[in-house]
Amino acid sequence: MPTPYDIPEPPEVLDRREGPYGEVVLRRHGGLLQIIANGCFLMDTSDGRSERRLVDAALAALDTRVTSPRVLIGGLGVGFSLAHAAGQPRWARITVVEREPAVIAWHRSGPLSELSARALADPRTDIVETDLVAYVNETSDTFDALCLDIDNGPDWTVTEDNRGLYAQAGLKACARVLNPGGVLAVWSARPSPEFEGTLRNAGFRQVRTEEIPVARGVPDVVHIGISPG
Repeated sequence: MPTPYDIPEPPEVLDRREGPYGEVVLRRHGGLLQIIANGCFLMDTSDGRSERRLVDAALAALDTRVTSPRVLIGGLGVGFSLAHAAGQPRWARITVVEREPAVIAWHRSGPLSELSARALADPRTDIVETDLVAYVNETSDTFDALCLDIDNGPDWTVTEDNRGLYAQAGLKACARVLNPGGVLAVWSARPSPEFEGTLRNAGFRQVRTEEIPVARGVPDVVHIGISPG
């Protein structure tokens, strides 16, 4: 029979807000911080290996002749991708698009600041509060890399509105903000051979998928393609 010490403590809700796209919750579970959107688990602070690999893969795929590269990170999350990019001196500019004001607030003055404070203070960093789908369709800025991590993958989106981003039209919008030879790197909780085909059909070159082993289950992956421009 289990003792009281064997029963895990329930998650503690640190903040709960109604955002522009529904409810977002920040929880603490043991030593971990977790972000939940509309009841769907998004991410926690348990590892960060695959988020860091997302940034590394984009940087490695860039042509070495590109000087002062600019990276656009889609999704602030718990801050792993931003913090890792800020630790790489090659990036000349780091722009993060995040649509949830609560997530930005948790980083600027809340519990997640312990992960991102240094990166947010970096003069290369710029946080843009808007929807990434709208941003890639409307911005006049261009980048050398786009690291996309706003969903659990192309086949498992957080909201229905995001689904079009992984179709040909959405990928062409992503290509629009990339300089010639720019890199698109897309994080996913599971491989998507169909998405690889969509990338190729949208004109991306040198399409490949990198696997990131996880403690158990299907590995995380990063889908990579070079912009057709």
